[in-house]
Amino acid sequence: MGSWGPEPEAFELGTDGPGTIVVGLDDSPSALRALAYAAGLARRNGSTLVAVHVREPGSAALGWSACAAAGASSLLAQAAYEARDAVVAALRCEVAHLAEQWGVRVRLVVRDGDRLKALAAAATEHHADALIVGTSTRIGSRLAGSLAVRLVRRRNWPVTIVP
Repeated sequence: MGSWGPEPEAFELGTDGPGTIVVGLDDSPSALRALAYAAGLARRNGSTLVAVHVREPGSAALGWSACAAAGASSLLAQAAYEARDAVVAALRCEVAHLAEQWGVRVRLVVRDGDRLKALAAAATEHHADALIVGTSTRIGSRLAGSLAVRLVRRRNWPVTIVP
């Protein structure tokens, strides 16, 4: 009688999972859960994890226009830039801690612009095999569609949505 599978001594060690995982990251609880899920997946598969944080274009425009004005506006612009830098610093710390604790290769990429375009560009540049994002909590996502749904419509990568 024939065998349906390989013999036990011919078992292949290794993984067929994703080699590179891109995860969208901001300071929301669902994005941090997505990061933890992606880190676990990367650890189990020996994958490289690329965490992409996209800063909103409106906050940069606010900063530049506020810098052009005098007085309180320049203080507002300085506070906006400090807040953006504080978020990035906190995310760098979280990513470094995760890499050390879980033994995963993690790289944090910070971009300015549209979240959909920036995540898609990062996934393309890093030859991502999987894309993981948290659920959207923005009101605009109900009108224009969530980021995850728009990424799925591109049909370039498998997309996992973490609640």
